[in-house]
Amino acid sequence: MAFEIRDRHGASRSVAYLLSAAAPFVIATGHLLDRGTSIPVKIAVVVIAVALALGAWVCWTRPHVLPDLFFWSAPLIATTVISGLNLITEDSSTGSQLFYLWPVLYAANFLSRRVIYLNLIALSTGDAMVVIIALRAPTGFADWISMTIALIMTAIVVYTLRDRADQLRRKLEDQAFADPLTGLANRRAFDDALSVAGRLGGPLAVVTIDLDHFKGINDTYGHAAGDDALQVVAAAMREVAREDDVVARFGGDEFVILLRADQPGALRAVTRLQKAVAADTTLPSGPPGLSIGVAVLPDHAANVEDLVRASDSALYTAKSNGRGRVAVAVTPPAPAPPRASLPVR
Repeated sequence: MAFEIRDRHGASRSVAYLLSAAAPFVIATGHLLDRGTSIPVKIAVVVIAVALALGAWVCWTRPHVLPDLFFWSAPLIATTVISGLNLITEDSSTGSQLFYLWPVLYAANFLSRRVIYLNLIALSTGDAMVVIIALRAPTGFADWISMTIALIMTAIVVYTLRDRADQLRRKLEDQAFADPLTGLANRRAFDDALSVAGRLGGPLAVVTIDLDHFKGINDTYGHAAGDDALQVVAAAMREVAREDDVVARFGGDEFVILLRADQPGALRAVTRLQKAVAADTTLPSGPPGLSIGVAVLPDHAANVEDLVRASDSALYTAKSNGRGRVAVAVTPPAPAPPRASLPVR
């Protein structure tokens, strides 16, 4: 997104740190170090310092009350303030220009490329106004070019490191939420998806799948053949699933599909899965048999936790009835109406 915030919590902490440091700095430079200032100026300095401290407190303890606009515009505001103060004081020293590092580091860490570009343009413009007016050309021009290049390189390095860290984080998240053998979602990822789906409402089906006699495949043809059988079933599940469905491996030879479907839709998906597995010709053991349990919300359960249990119970029924079968969960009986109490005489 053009104006996204990568880490709102980190951004609020960064602004809080800046304001926390700025409050005593304003007091020190505007009051304690300049004893000749008038009373109104001293009062104004104190008011500004208190406002900065209050802003730091809000960013630290109540960041949720601040709009996103505040956080992505913070470096532009800081750049404007720094340039304005340097221009008023005609201070073009390296020390005064180093204050530009905060908006550069903040934007490169937390904001999108577009805001980073805008901030660098604002920084370069503000610094040009200060150093060219204060130092005069050509000294000011050379100093402006040097500072602009240094700030751009700083932004590039920080943004590159941030992008690399994001890639590593995404890779770790994929590993944490994926089954290493089949590449399907694991139990943790399935539970998260189930929780989200339950909050969204609407018809929801859970199909629990178990490979029949999987131990016999491992014992007869070896564990490599067993792994191949699991991957064949996983590939068939991906083929059957739609974009918004979730296919997962719970562990061992047990799989599950989370479908946005009613009972007829879930059974159609089961039929396609059976056909896809039966069509495989690569396994030395032949296509594995599947025992399948189907449960649908709200037909067979009141919530998503009960839905998983109902599907698992249906799977047990399918296996008890001879394996290689599909069983649908039993609709729970309606609660009996409360008995009318007899009047007390």
